[in-house]
Amino acid sequence: MPGSGGIDWEATRARLARLADLEKEQGALSPEEATALLEARARSLAREPRPEVEPGTLREVVRFKAGGQRYALESRFVLEVARAPELVALPGAPPALRGLTLMHGEVLPVVELAPLFGRPPSDTPGPLLVVGAARAELGVRTEEVEEVTVLAGSELLEPPSSLDDVAGHLVSAADRDGTLILEGEALLGDSRLMFELSDEGAV
Repeated sequence: MPGSGGIDWEATRARLARLADLEKEQGALSPEEATALLEARARSLAREPRPEVEPGTLREVVRFKAGGQRYALESRFVLEVARAPELVALPGAPPALRGLTLMHGEVLPVVELAPLFGRPPSDTPGPLLVVGAARAELGVRTEEVEEVTVLAGSELLEPPSSLDDVAGHLVSAADRDGTLILEGEALLGDSRLMFELSDEGAV
């Protein structure tokens, strides 16, 4: 990933420190914010009992919309749905990296999927998907988190060939409605979404 060239880390640390102070001061969400967040979490992450199925035939996914495109990501990679955070911008960072934020006191890179697919980023605010394999690794900006659902592999289509040159490795399949099924491991391992945070020091 690119180094720290062009980034004022001193200013970035100061912004993150202010976010940390604000997070402590705010404490609990307002009733309206709490209700909205709980509704998003209930809609997106509430687990319903599923029948026992042969391994590999079904996948539970979180459907969401980002940059005008619908995506689905396996729910095992989605750790949390959070309200749109305040970001600390990083001039000189890759296009897909929109900035840094604090999530439960930890610094989290916030990324945009659209640039990975050759499209301009969206400025439409919406919930943040906190994704990772075992811990929070990325915050993915969304316009809307739609639902948790189950996809049957037999009903999925090959991903569009037009994605081969830009993001073919990120998409394993497509739904009949045009939803792109993301590969969680590939997303977390994409070099365009990795940013060396060691230079930013402690907040």
